[in-house]
Amino acid sequence: MSSRVTIRDRYSFANLDEVLELPDLIAIQRKSFDWFVEHGLADAFKDISPIKDFTETLSLELEFDPFDEDLRPPPKFTVEECKEKDMTYSAPIFARARFMNATTGEIKEQTVFMGDFPMMTEKGTFIINGTERVVVSQLVRSPGVIFQPGERFRLRNLSKHQLVTGTIHPYRGEWIEFDVEQKPGKDPTAGTRVARKRRLGIFTLLRALGYDEEHAPGFIDRFVAHFDFLEDQWDKERHF
Repeated sequence: MSSRVTIRDRYSFANLDEVLELPDLIAIQRKSFDWFVEHGLADAFKDISPIKDFTETLSLELEFDPFDEDLRPPPKFTVEECKEKDMTYSAPIFARARFMNATTGEIKEQTVFMGDFPMMTEKGTFIINGTERVVVSQLVRSPGVIFQPGERFRLRNLSKHQLVTGTIHPYRGEWIEFDVEQKPGKDPTAGTRVARKRRLGIFTLLRALGYDEEHAPGFIDRFVAHFDFLEDQWDKERHF
């Protein structure tokens, strides 16, 4: 008696007629850069505009329209030309500046060149001095107050490794550094550096911020009473 052979259908996935499409792996980078160019730059100009003096008499407005070819013209050279000539693939950025005088009513307008802005290629890269590079995200120190130890800054009657240096990192603007310095044979002094410029006495900064006897009576005296090691420094600087 012959047995009946059952034929079963078998499916093979080894060879597919349809090839899966490779996803766009750089879509996120390109979309992020496009948003920055089309929206982020304009928002940055709006955040700082208008710029006014302390009397609010003079003001400067900066306007940027990313879709205006006069303010954001296309790159002067192609990607291939930048590679061949060791140039940076970039485009100039302009802004409309409007200067106003509230006292006289005078208004002056001018288109100002802000700089060359590196542009992203279709491959999500940048051409810097003829070299194709991929710019990755960087970790940026968050705004706040950062304290750091410094062995060259020491206080009397305090430990050798006392934390006596600090830096204010604002959300926008220049850093402000503080330190307490004691040179050999001299009393300790507190100082500050704005934008890493020349060191100024801490009392110069306090009075510049309005903490003087006219606007804040007794503030500096209470400040010195709390930080008594600054008495000698205050005695020397109180009449400056």
